[in-house]
This record gives sequence, C-alpha cells and structure tokens, in this order.
Amino acid sequence: MMAKVMIILGSGSDIKIAEKTTSMLEKLQVPYTINVASAHRTHEKVKNLVEKGTNKGIEVFIAIAGLTAHLGGIIASYTHKPVIGVPVKAKLGGIDAIFANAQMPYPAPVATVGIDRGDNGAILAAQIIAVNDYNIKKNISKLREEYKIKVDKDDDEIQNKIKGSFLVENFMDKEDNDESETSLSNNYKNDITTTNKEYGDALVSVVPGSYSDMKIAKKVTNVLDRLKIPYDLNIISPIRNPDKFEEYINSQENVKVFIAVSGLSAHVAGAIVALSEKPVIGVPCSIELNGLDSLISMTSMPPGVPVATVGISNGKNGGILAGEILAILDKNIESNLKLLKYESNDI
Repeated sequence: MMAKVMIILGSGSDIKIAEKTTSMLEKLQVPYTINVASAHRTHEKVKNLVEKGTNKGIEVFIAIAGLTAHLGGIIASYTHKPVIGVPVKAKLGGIDAIFANAQMPYPAPVATVGIDRGDNGAILAAQIIAVNDYNIKKNISKLREEYKIKVDKDDDEIQNKIKGSFLVENFMDKEDNDESETSLSNNYKNDITTTNKEYGDALVSVVPGSYSDMKIAKKVTNVLDRLKIPYDLNIISPIRNPDKFEEYINSQENVKVFIAVSGLSAHVAGAIVALSEKPVIGVPCSIELNGLDSLISMTSMPPGVPVATVGISNGKNGGILAGEILAILDKNIESNLKLLKYESNDI
C-alpha cells in the first residue's frame, strides 16, 4: 500500500489536531504517512520529506501548524502537488495561523481550512484524491450521509425535548393548502455565462456571486487559460436566486472542481459545499472589512464540508490550486503547471 497523503506537523504539540486528521483518513480509507518537521528549525528535513514524497507518489500534503504557521508555505515551495493548511490555535485565537496559510503569494497556494479542523483537512484531501479514485469518492458519499443522519437524529431529539403552551407540534406534517406560491426562479435572468470549450468539456466551474466579484474571477480564468483547463464561468447568487443556483450546481456533473469567488459572508462557497461532494476552492473578495469577513467565513466551515480557501482577492492562486488538483489525473495539465511555476520564479 502506497501513501497518498503526507501529514507534516510543525511540532509534537500539534498531535491532537493531527489525530483528528488521521482518524478521518482511516475512516475514509485513504493511505497516509505522518512526520514532525519544523519549517524554521528543521528546514532541510521539510525539504527532503516534500521532494521525496512528491517523487514517490504523494498526491496531497497536509501541513498542521500554529503561530506564524509557515510550514504550509514552505511545503508549497517544493512541490506542485496540492497543499492543505490546518491552522492550529496557539496565540491570537489561531487567526495568525490562518493568515500565514491563506495569504500565500502567487503561485504557491495553501488550501486553508478552519482553525484546529484536522478532520476537514483530511476530508478535503480525500475529495482531491477522489477526483481520480472512485472508491474514495464512495467513502466520502457515505460520510456525508452519516452527517445527514446525525442532523436528523438531533432534530428528532429536540422535537421530543422541547415543550411549550404555544409550541405547534408536527407543523411540517400538516397539509399545506396554499397553492398560490410560485417559484422565484421563474423571474431569474442570468447575468453572465461563459464557457471555455477550447480544450474539451469544462473541468472547473468558476462561480462569482455578483458582478463586483468579476475582477477577481477573471484572475482565476486567466490562469486556467494558461494551464489549458476548460471551465465554465457563471455569475449566480445563492441568496438572490437560490433555486437557479441549485439547478446550476447540480447540472455540473462532469466538473471536477468548483471555485467560489465572493465577498462579505461568502455564501457562494457554503452553498456549493452544501450541494456537492467535489472539492470547492474559495477565493474571498475584499468588499467590506478588507475581506476578513469572507476569509473567515470560508475557512471556518463546520465538520464535513471544507472549503479550500486561498488568500483575499488572490484569484490567481485559486486557478493554480485547481491546476494542482487536476494535474493528479492529467499529465498535460501537470506539464503546463510546472512550466507556469518555473516561469513565475523570475518574478
């Protein structure tokens, strides 16, 4: 059995978070290896682990570190494989570690998940591998079903526990005779739909939530064009047009990766992960609060539904990360990715 995921801890003190990762990888039946190596104190060890791991078939790296958390970035500098960053709460509530992971320069993205969310790091790694592994894909589907069952169980327990004089019990079981409700989707008008079919059917769906996000979305598509990755670009809001949004996401059967580009509370990313088990890359946009609201919204997802978040307004890194994921199954994309990264070394 060959390892597909390499977990690197910046310190032995991160073991509790790493155990969340390993437990989830065991559940999803993803082979992995684990090491402790510090980006600052044992730099050569990190370099050797990453370079050898890349050559031996590691498909995804997971960096678990707190404080300045440069580990993910150092790993990304030595590989063209996807790197997932799990920020650890040490100081400043872990916000420092989130910034160190997410705010990476082009072209070295670190797909950042929430603080101490080792489980989501593992699920994201499995989603990436599942792009080219049907068995892992089935395991992810099973896991998502278990989460649904747990929520339904919690609902039943709450229904039985809460009592009150004004509580309307079994409200949803009562017949609804109001047939006058019409779907909002009938009034929907799509703002922009662009499909790049030059290289075949779309492998990536880029979804900006509004026109104000298009400048960043174009940075994503410019990189996808350079990597010769076919994509769809569709401006659609899950808040303003929820029915049409769901219809669109469900229609993207051949898409391998979604890229959500949005600001404010970043509902686009959350809405996609609610509807799809495929990897979702989040590109937060700076609209209010310098983009901190959308960055935190994308990273701090609940268990089971990770968003691979890159830096604020860093659409180019969103495109690179999509390329890293798809390069696992396509040697042409891998070659284009390596060339683009090498060209960027002169910047």
